[in-house]
Amino acid sequence: MARITFIQSTGEQTTVDVPAGESVMRAAVSHGIRGIAADCGGCLSCATCHVYIRDGWAQRLPPPAEDEKIMLESALGLEETSRLSCQIKVTDALDGLVVGIPAAQY
Repeated sequence: MARITFIQSTGEQTTVDVPAGESVMRAAVSHGIRGIAADCGGCLSCATCHVYIRDGWAQRLPPPAEDEKIMLESALGLEETSRLSCQIKVTDALDGLVVGIPAAQY
């Protein structure tokens, strides 16, 4: 189990408990986190689960695969720490992960 904090572009924060093996995107959707559209349901065919990895966590995650990098090119407001949350699998080592939600996905 890992605790993940989602931060809206307004600064509002929500922290949730997420079981290992679930994607960050599924965790956001199942906990009603606003701003994660997840139109493709995690099939890596859209970029509507785009997030920003915050507080030094980007270096602690496995790097994005080539297909994620390609799909990220269609996301709005890319930052250096942009990721697709459907591609981040939760492990116990991600306890404390902080994820920023873009102001818009479209």
